[in-house]
Amino acid sequence: MNITIKDIAKVAGVSYSTVSKALNNSNLVKEDTKRKIIKIADDMGYEPNFAAQRLVSKNTKIIGLIWPTIERTVLATLVTKISNEIAKTPYSMILSVDPIQKSMDTFKKFAVDGIILFEENMYTEVNPNSIPLISYGVSGKYASSYPIIDANHELAMHKAIIYLYELGHTNITFIGNVSETDPLQMEKYHGFVKAMKLCDLEVCDSNVVNTEGLDWYDGYRATKNMLASGEFPTAIVGGSYDISGGIIRSLREKNIAIPNDISVISYDNIPQMDNMEIPVTSIGVSVEALATEIVHSIIALVETSELTTKKLTPVLVERASSSAIK
Repeated sequence: MNITIKDIAKVAGVSYSTVSKALNNSNLVKEDTKRKIIKIADDMGYEPNFAAQRLVSKNTKIIGLIWPTIERTVLATLVTKISNEIAKTPYSMILSVDPIQKSMDTFKKFAVDGIILFEENMYTEVNPNSIPLISYGVSGKYASSYPIIDANHELAMHKAIIYLYELGHTNITFIGNVSETDPLQMEKYHGFVKAMKLCDLEVCDSNVVNTEGLDWYDGYRATKNMLASGEFPTAIVGGSYDISGGIIRSLREKNIAIPNDISVISYDNIPQMDNMEIPVTSIGVSVEALATEIVHSIIALVETSELTTKKLTPVLVERASSSAIK
C-alpha cells in the first residue's frame, strides 16, 4: 500500500499543505512540527512521488550524476563525497553508468533538476535537454557551454615546483599523462613547464616523462623506463594519485630511498595519500572541498539559474615523501 500525504496528514493532525511544506523543508512550518511530520512519514514508510512533485512544484529535488569511471581512485572517492554532501541537503542523487547521451535521456525521464558531469565524459558535445548542468575538471572544446568547477592545475604545479626548489631541488622530473586529447592533464604539464622556467630550471625531454595513461601501471612502467635510461632526478612530480603509486613502487624496487635519494610529490589531494607505501606529499584541492563546491554550485544553478566558472585554489600537504637536498 502506497502511503500518501493525506495519510500522513491524518496521523499528524495537520493539513495536507502543512505536510507538503514540511517534507520540502519549508521555513513556513515550525521546526517541531516539521520534525514530527518527518518522523511520522519515516515511520509509515512514505516514499515521495517524484512525478507528482514535478507537476506541483516544477522540481523533483533530484540531481543526476554521470559516473565518470570506476578505475580512477580519486574520482571514485569524489563521487562518494558528493553523495555524502548531497545527503545533507533537501536533494537526492541518482547515478548513471550509461554512455553520456543515454544517461541524459534517462535523467530527462526522471525529470532531474540538475546534472553533474565529469571531465572524462566531455570529449564529445552533449545535449542536456535544457536541464541545468555543471561540469567538473573540463577545460576543453565544449567547456564554454557549461559552468565549470575545477581545480587550478597550473597553480598546483607552480606550488609544487616552488616547494621543491626551496628545498634545494633543481633536477626535477614530471611524470604524467602528456596527451593533447586530455586538456586537464595538459594544464598540469604546462603548469610544470612554466614553473620550471620561472625558477630558471631547464625543461627538456629527459625531465618530462609521458606515462601515456593515468593508471598505476602507467606510472610504474614510465618510472622503470626512466631509471633504465640512467636518469635519476632528485625530485619527481607525479601527475595523479594512481600514477604516483606506480612511481613509488618502481623506485622502491630499485632500492631508491624516498625521500633521501629522490623526493616525490603528487598531484591530487585525497585521504588515501596517507596510506600509500610511503605517505606522499600532495598538491591539489581536497575531495571534501571539491564535493562541497560541486554540490552547492549545482543547487545554486538549479535554484537561481546563475553560476560562473570557478577554479579552486590547490593546497600543498607535506608528508614523508619529500625532503630538502642533503
